[in-house]
Amino acid sequence: MKRALLVIDVQNEYFTGRLPVTHPAWSFNNILRAMDAAIKYKLPMAVIQNTSLAPGSPVFRKGTPEWELHPEIESRNRDILIEKNLPDAFTGTNLENWLKTNGIYTVAITGYMTQNCCDTTARRAFHMGYEVEFLSDATGTLSITNDAGSVTAEELHLAILVTQTRFGRIIKTDEWIKGLRL
Repeated sequence: MKRALLVIDVQNEYFTGRLPVTHPAWSFNNILRAMDAAIKYKLPMAVIQNTSLAPGSPVFRKGTPEWELHPEIESRNRDILIEKNLPDAFTGTNLENWLKTNGIYTVAITGYMTQNCCDTTARRAFHMGYEVEFLSDATGTLSITNDAGSVTAEELHLAILVTQTRFGRIIKTDEWIKGLRL
């Protein structure tokens, strides 16, 4: 079961921009731990960066400080950096080709946000025949209010994790890292 770690959209937008991730509070540290384990155990790793194509977009506008990868992500080794323009990390990118070229059958999902790019990428990977490991404490989100109502970050995160069980294995970072050692 050759696997790769996907580090999705861990950009400054979620730390100093308009979309501050609040739950789980420890998600960023677990993303870094997963990356360090992938490096240690020589797992292929793709870092994915979201770019808005909307002119004048207030978020993820290429070249802005908020668009840049978080410095801790930028400083770590990776095998490939993939720029995407949609929530799904496969559409319009070379992710699928990179996975196939490297003989990857399983993808481990980390990053932001749980309900958007992480969930969408995990579902797409499942539909494409990949095994999915969704690192529950290495993804995160924020509270959302819109015309439909409000949901806390905790409620939203949990709801996505519960529904993800159809598409992949929900696993904590500690357990995932332990499995790499075997």
